[in-house]
Amino acid sequence: MDISEKVEEYMNMEYNYMVQPINDATGTYYFARVLEFDGCQSTADTFEEAYVSLKVAMRGWISQKLLEGAEVPLPKKEDDYSGKFVLRIPKSLHCRLTLEAEKEGVSLNQYALYKLSK
Repeated sequence: MDISEKVEEYMNMEYNYMVQPINDATGTYYFARVLEFDGCQSTADTFEEAYVSLKVAMRGWISQKLLEGAEVPLPKKEDDYSGKFVLRIPKSLHCRLTLEAEKEGVSLNQYALYKLSK
């Protein structure tokens, strides 16, 4: 299988994309990236243009990795994760979050999930 066939094989996989509007000192535009590919990103004036531009960037990113003999990451799926992680925080923050959770009548886990999802 040649490189172009391998690139197409990767392009047909379900990678995780993020396209978000940006409004900063340089103006308003859309920033797009592939979450599994470090540094694979693009910008454009519209959401659609950013997505199309990202697909072009993906082809180049994958091609370069294959030419270098480097590994191309596979897409990440929700099933790859347990939904748990350990987080160490200062005692004072632990205390404050516990008190706030109690005030709201929910568990610390539920309260932390609420805070993280904001």
